[in-house]
Amino acid sequence: MDTGTEFIVGMARAATDGAQAAEGGGHGGYIEHHLTNWTFGEGFLAVNLDTMIMSIATGLAVVLFGRFLQGRITEGAPDGIQNFMEMIVEFVNKNVDDNFPGHNPIVAPIAITVFLWIFLMNFFDIVPVDLVPGIAESLGADSFRAVATADVNVPMGMALVIFLLTMFYSFKTKGTEFALEFLTHPFGKFLFPINIVMKTVEELAKPLSLGLRLFGNLFAGELIYLLIAFLIPWWLHWLGGLPWTLLHLLVIVLQAFIFMILSIVYLAMAVSSEH
Repeated sequence: MDTGTEFIVGMARAATDGAQAAEGGGHGGYIEHHLTNWTFGEGFLAVNLDTMIMSIATGLAVVLFGRFLQGRITEGAPDGIQNFMEMIVEFVNKNVDDNFPGHNPIVAPIAITVFLWIFLMNFFDIVPVDLVPGIAESLGADSFRAVATADVNVPMGMALVIFLLTMFYSFKTKGTEFALEFLTHPFGKFLFPINIVMKTVEELAKPLSLGLRLFGNLFAGELIYLLIAFLIPWWLHWLGGLPWTLLHLLVIVLQAFIFMILSIVYLAMAVSSEH
């Protein structure tokens, strides 16, 4: 076993033993410990420091990777990394072209940022559940959750940004027509009180479904890994978690794609007239 593998295994084992000892070794205690955020402050003003650290770190990783790749771009004979990123950019641009009418200079950048950022945050869901928390807690954190998208604040925060953009472009593109939709859609102008309620629910359902879908899938994945980690010995975690990891690889990519494509669709709906 090489040094890197020994370090990972040793840290995972130490973190597992430490968490179980701190929580009395109980099943519920172990899971509760791993689902507790490292928080600063109390109540509404509380900040989940682990979520902030992981979301900012992954965001910086996307930006720095882009800057690194920018300096390596070559014409005619791109290397493997450039080819891979060009495939992603073409994939995103095709989805934008297929779903967004006309041209808007910010839609494609938003789409690719959303896709890469969410994917990278999701990726930590397949990292051994005790590894990152074990390192963070050894450095002084009370507890640490490595998957930022499993904290409802991140998916809902991103969904809120998309919602505000759709509202902005709806008013910018349609003007008073968009306001009239609240009075006349879907039952006509004579039932405008009901229309206002229905249209408001329709608009609010978009960010709620967008954020909660991502949160629910990643939280469930995190919980399953915790159950696997608790129920089997630490040295069999890789074997017990392998089938779920293979399936979850698809989930983390699919959830990033779904969030991206729905963001494009909602922005497209914002600039399209009702028929």
